[in-house]
Amino acid sequence: MRSVNSWRAGAFQAAALVLIFAASSTQAANGPLDRPVSSEPVQVRFDPMIRQTSVKGAAPSGLCFSFLLPEEWHSTAQGLKAARSDVEIGIGLRSAGELRDMPQPDLASRDAAFLQKDYEELLGRPAQSVSLSSHGKAARWSATWIDANLPSASQSMTVETLIVPLSGEWVLELSLTGVESQAAQDALAERLLTRLQVQGRAACQG
Repeated sequence: MRSVNSWRAGAFQAAALVLIFAASSTQAANGPLDRPVSSEPVQVRFDPMIRQTSVKGAAPSGLCFSFLLPEEWHSTAQGLKAARSDVEIGIGLRSAGELRDMPQPDLASRDAAFLQKDYEELLGRPAQSVSLSSHGKAARWSATWIDANLPSASQSMTVETLIVPLSGEWVLELSLTGVESQAAQDALAERLLTRLQVQGRAACQG
């Protein structure tokens, strides 16, 4: 077992850097923060006339999720990135089967507990602050770690994921990173949660 001083000086800082990137990643199964990726790429289309980007993605349950974002966004291996800033939205899908051992009463809160467990296992310590708010059937989860060795001016790190059950079998995770302020993060999260639509798979064909 590593000493506390060694962990604080090295492992935590390294894990924090991993966490910053992992928070917006969609990865293969069988590891911390793993989440299954969609079998089809997300469709991203920017309309320069109205300065909006439409996003569509197919879920294995035969459904299509979609939302609109202001300004121009590009697709990445992890999800989306704003053309004129460092804001990124990681897009992931997780099956209800992965969450079957969590005791929470609904799919969104089970996924939040799953994320909490994985992040804390990665960092080797519990978060100092955790928030889970309900938005209809969706949820907004965030957790904050504070440590003098973190590579940020505030010596803190917050990760946030919007959790949207698409069906009884799949949940959509939208992870927000690179947002310049809490107010901007709140506005983006609210926009995503209120404007996200879930329709039949045919909606992804258009």
